[in-house]
Amino acid sequence: MRWWTYCAACLALASLPLEAQQTLRIAQLEAFVRSSIELKHQDRQVASYLGRMKLSERLDDARIEEFQGLGAGPKTLEALRALRDASRHLKPPGAPTAVVRRTLEPPPPDEQRKLLEAVREYARNYTRSLPDFICVQVTRRYGDPTGTEAWRSMDTLTTRLTYFEQKESYKLVMVNNQLTDAPYESVGGASSTGEFGSMLNEVFAPDTQTRFHWERWATLRGRRAHVFAYRVARENSKWRISFERRLEIFTAYSGLVYVDAKTGMVLRLSLEAQDIPPDFPIRSASSVLDYDYTNIGDSQFLLPLRAVVRMREGRFLTKNEVEFRLYRKFAADAVITFETPDPLPEEVTEEQPPSQ
Repeated sequence: MRWWTYCAACLALASLPLEAQQTLRIAQLEAFVRSSIELKHQDRQVASYLGRMKLSERLDDARIEEFQGLGAGPKTLEALRALRDASRHLKPPGAPTAVVRRTLEPPPPDEQRKLLEAVREYARNYTRSLPDFICVQVTRRYGDPTGTEAWRSMDTLTTRLTYFEQKESYKLVMVNNQLTDAPYESVGGASSTGEFGSMLNEVFAPDTQTRFHWERWATLRGRRAHVFAYRVARENSKWRISFERRLEIFTAYSGLVYVDAKTGMVLRLSLEAQDIPPDFPIRSASSVLDYDYTNIGDSQFLLPLRAVVRMREGRFLTKNEVEFRLYRKFAADAVITFETPDPLPEEVTEEQPPSQ
């Protein structure tokens, strides 16, 4: 069971490594903007990325108005209008060529069904496939009392995470780079669990009765991926949100699942709370969890890389950026250095437009 907590008292798209300009079709541009809105990427950074694109087809006002209706921010809209002006001389979007149509159209329904069944089996066995290991979990916590995503750093927690016999244990090692013997639970604030399997398992568990549909193609860390949208009804949900450890609810949620087109493994899982009761203090909660291939011993495993957890109480926003670093095989004499590493480059978790 996943548990999210929030304590009121205790309380990022960077430019991708592109060539000078990348040429995109309108369909690719649309997929990118929609994904950025769904994942709540920062407006200024989405705009910065768009500023490094050029189009191979004409972008019109109707399409920009559609993006505005979906929730695109003002800087994103300004960048889109610049692309519109630069593409006025181009032909409007037409029918894709046969090659592009084969690669960007949805897979047949039977293929989608078989893929989901394979991912469901993968999710069911995921935790059993993992080795015993230790790693460093770094949680950078931010708050914003204005509700405008003007983030202020609150603290940085460095934790020893041990995964042994399919169970997680946490030992807080440092707070703001200062050694501590305080228990993990004592730091309060917003926190979450479930990154090492339960989050994935619950989405695909039969009794959750999750409703899936194929959404689009994407590229993530250079890998072509199927993107499935999904929704879980409240009566089937095991996602529990707790407020100051005295109020709690189970909530409906929806999100996206990114599945590696070659391996069938999950590269990203996002979720966002839906239909939160109006009298509950937490008004919104969401998470994006990225997995990446990591060597432990002589074998490679797909393990959590980074999670971004957001919550809102009234206007007050919190954001936890959680990174999982320095994986090592668990052993009595395993050595791990507890120095808080620099944050992962943002481009590591940025979605790119779907490749053809």
